Amino acid sequence: MAQVLAGVRVLEHGTFITGPAASMLLADLGADVVKVEQPEGDPFRAFRGGTYSPHYQTYNRNKKSVRLDTRQAGDLALFDKLVAEADVYIQNFRPGVAAKIGAGEARMRELNPRLIYCAISGFGQDGPYAGRPSYDTVAQAASGFLKLLINPANPRVVGPALADALTGFYAAYGILGALYERERAGKAAGGDKTGAGPRGRRVEVSMLEAMTHFNLDAFTHLFSEGEVMGPYSRASVSQSYVLCCADGRWVALHMSSPPKFWEGLAKAIEKPDLFDDPRFATREARITNQEMLIDVLGGHFRRHERAEWCRRLAALDVPHSPMYDTNEVPEDPQAKHLQLFVDAPHPGEPGKRWTTVRSPVSFDGERALEVTAPPLLGDHDAALRAGASLWQPRGGG
Repeated sequence: MAQVLAGVRVLEHGTFITGPAASMLLADLGADVVKVEQPEGDPFRAFRGGTYSPHYQTYNRNKKSVRLDTRQAGDLALFDKLVAEADVYIQNFRPGVAAKIGAGEARMRELNPRLIYCAISGFGQDGPYAGRPSYDTVAQAASGFLKLLINPANPRVVGPALADALTGFYAAYGILGALYERERAGKAAGGDKTGAGPRGRRVEVSMLEAMTHFNLDAFTHLFSEGEVMGPYSRASVSQSYVLCCADGRWVALHMSSPPKFWEGLAKAIEKPDLFDDPRFATREARITNQEMLIDVLGGHFRRHERAEWCRRLAALDVPHSPMYDTNEVPEDPQAKHLQLFVDAPHPGEPGKRWTTVRSPVSFDGERALEVTAPPLLGDHDAALRAGASLWQPRGGG
């Protein structure tokens, strides 16, 4: 795939998910990423023992790893050398921690005025909650999003670490904007004669801000209609369903509003007069009586296995999908066609392949099929301490 960020150098000082996710997104687009870790490594490495847990692997592909304790003078000097040559620095420490370990913005700005400094936090860099610890569930709850996921009949936290991953996305989004502005400013100035170039921005994002923005639909309903959305609000309006089939497998439907979808569904279940019932005859009626419609459809879907329902629904152009378990997705024909899963040599086990989901972004029809497995802890320590540059040549001057 086109390396659209080739030549961009990113120094990541991140742990767990938010910081590593942001730098991984940039790495997927071709940025050169060096991950700075404490001597014991990113804590996410050891979540299942050892230093190469699946948690760590998820967010750390296409990077280099060095171990530096920046509280030690020698390591701080090596860190400073990396900073001086970087375009972007990313950290997700609690406010105030970066300055204590020599990675505060003011100090780093003296080393590299062009540096784009990204600070990710739980609740923001200041304010009454700034010093509080925040993890995924905390941010989901504080933003009002978690309440939309919890089943009132069985209240427990569900799903992946959305707040962590999305905060990484928003951080990468902000960094890309700052990079574009910096490069545009440099071109507008006709090139900087001193070599200093335009100054970089400070990019800030918190998990609370990211998840509240991601929850924008709920707040729009609140402010425009005074409506407080619940876990079934969107699903009832969009007419979304999950239905169990005869083999215990599930199908998901998203019927939306076009009448042709409902007509196709009625034919698929061999009940063409179903929507003559006044309870289901109109979109408004189906929204009001969704629980009843779920019961009716559930009875029909238990008559056949999932494969048969998918065949019928596809033939009638009804929006649907098998509700897959994770292990079924790699075998799906469309997933195979799109080459969604890619692999690379495993760094710690010779002869073994490391597999992941490729970047979903293609440029000019070219998919991102090349990937480098997440680095082992301190993979590039020796090169750094020997005085070699860890950065790839920028190319093109």
